[in-house]
Amino acid sequence: MSEQVVFGLESPASLLRASEREQGSGGGTATVKGPVRLGGLTIFPPLFQAPMAGYTNYALRQTLRKLGGVGLLCTEMVSARGFLEIDARKQSYPERLWGVRDEPRPLAVQIWDNEPGKLGEVAARIVDEFRPSALDINFGCPAEEITHRVSCGAFLLQFPEKVGELTASVVRRAAPVPVTAKIRLGWTDNTINAPETAEVLEQAGAAAVFVHARTAQQKYRGTADWDRMGSIKARLRRIPLIGNGDVRTWEEAVTALRRFPVDGVMIGRAAISRPWLFAQAAAALAGRAVPPEPSPEEQRDLLLELCRSLAEQFDAHRAVILMRKYVCRFCLGRPGAKTLRTQVSAASDMKALIRAVDAFYAAASEAE
Repeated sequence: MSEQVVFGLESPASLLRASEREQGSGGGTATVKGPVRLGGLTIFPPLFQAPMAGYTNYALRQTLRKLGGVGLLCTEMVSARGFLEIDARKQSYPERLWGVRDEPRPLAVQIWDNEPGKLGEVAARIVDEFRPSALDINFGCPAEEITHRVSCGAFLLQFPEKVGELTASVVRRAAPVPVTAKIRLGWTDNTINAPETAEVLEQAGAAAVFVHARTAQQKYRGTADWDRMGSIKARLRRIPLIGNGDVRTWEEAVTALRRFPVDGVMIGRAAISRPWLFAQAAAALAGRAVPPEPSPEEQRDLLLELCRSLAEQFDAHRAVILMRKYVCRFCLGRPGAKTLRTQVSAASDMKALIRAVDAFYAAASEAE
């Protein structure tokens, strides 16, 4: 990652060097938490972008990388079965790997399946052909098309031994690239088994465990139960625990790192609404002034840059459809958001969508 200053924040590399100087100077205890070690990979700041299907594509990752503060970025989840089928038919790769080959590192690729052989084969292929910094296995997706239709994702939390078998296969085929796993607290409120599952993952060779502090049954309802992190951490001997769920602001990210026994924090949905919160949290963890929210003009420019990047990857029609989702997330909770959502949902082309975005942020600038 190249050094940059965005919204007044030094790059993660600069912050890490500052932390090391403070820790070795004898002049006091550094306020930076981390870094996180994933096998031979060092991640700093201890802030992770959650993989989200339909959102964390190449375009969004470039926006997050530009803003700074993310220790590790990750792709959308890639189906091992789909990878092999597409390769057999078209001699090509899944769309979700677009841009990965030449993208700056560190970068993780998330994969999923329930057959150890297929998952291991695809892990080896991705490592050989795309050279990611890490591989992550999805055991946390609660979507019914993943859990009920193909018995994958969070469905597998009901079978910790199977989780261990799948992980061991990927670890063996991906070496020396570190392999992590994303899980939830359990399948239902009555079958919470994250501590046991985390222990199984460590024994299978995982380099870290990411835990969304909800059950699969909850999906995204209710409140993430971070108090469960203690019992999970107690079962791990060597590898880091990364917490995830309901981290919506930089203050909540910092509080989670200081209050709970986690080594890092993963941020998902809020990273789409406020992608600059990583930079803010990284500054706070370093004991530095937290950059202010970007101005309306800066937020508009971020959206338009995202739009241009999507247009490079997809055709115009697809880019408009995707931008509708991003705009609705971006304007969440802001005055005039309902009107903007209506306008962008009705936009038939990119020009109409951009006009609606321009008008929304122009009004926001006048209101300040």
